[in-house]
Amino acid sequence: MSSDVRFTDFKSDKQPTWCPGCGDFGTMNGMMKALAETGNDPDNTFVVAGIGCSGKIGTYMHSYALHGVHGRALPVATGVKMARPDIEVMAAGGDGDGYSIGAGHFVHAVRRNVDMSYVVMDNRIYGLTKGQASPTSRSDFETSTTPEGPKQPPVNPLALALASGASFIAQSFASDALRHQEIIQEAIEHDGFGFVNVFSPCVTFNDVDTYDYFRDNLVDLQDEGHDPNDYEAAKEVILDSDKEYQGVMYQDENSVPYHEKHGVTEDMSEIPDGAPEDAMDLVREFY
Repeated sequence: MSSDVRFTDFKSDKQPTWCPGCGDFGTMNGMMKALAETGNDPDNTFVVAGIGCSGKIGTYMHSYALHGVHGRALPVATGVKMARPDIEVMAAGGDGDGYSIGAGHFVHAVRRNVDMSYVVMDNRIYGLTKGQASPTSRSDFETSTTPEGPKQPPVNPLALALASGASFIAQSFASDALRHQEIIQEAIEHDGFGFVNVFSPCVTFNDVDTYDYFRDNLVDLQDEGHDPNDYEAAKEVILDSDKEYQGVMYQDENSVPYHEKHGVTEDMSEIPDGAPEDAMDLVREFY
């Protein structure tokens, strides 16, 4: 780790192709600033990205990165952290990637409490496939494929995380640059699985959950005197569907990350004696 790293060191030479005004710009900037502020550098950081507009983030950030299979960012990130517990691992994706096809992996990554962060760019829409209702879309949200709305209650990812035994649950707004960075930074510094759901507006396909909507309705828990170490208070806030909250909802002060609990402390990315006997025969059998 280095104290001389600037957030611009995490910028790659690839120009983002997101729509102008996309919330993912602010989300990514906050991630890079938080990584630099916590003393990380590109050489000790691994970003695993999902599929969707947000999945491009691994290309736009200068670090080790993998753009994985739809919904599978978390198992890949878990594998990276288990193989290299000494590096900073951050998974990133969207609400469709994380809470639909990736929902099963989300639950188990949360309960394992692997020491990494997971940033979800929640725009409440499928953007890359041109505007279909996502798991977090409102029940009356009209799209070309749901002209009368999906008529299902939206997934509450914060409640799903809490029910799965999460040790850190937070929510931020991509446009509130300083608070967003602070919240991501807290997730990185947390000993365990740091989950942050980010309101990251889609300016092209979602004209309901806009920047103005969140600016007018967002309640910052920091201003409300909320105690994130109080489980019951966290549950009350997380289950409150009438308000949009920003801040750290819950943090377990006694969290013990997976690698410490199970003694995974050494670099397992190299197998000095080569592949196990007959391993290649097994690989050839399936490929």
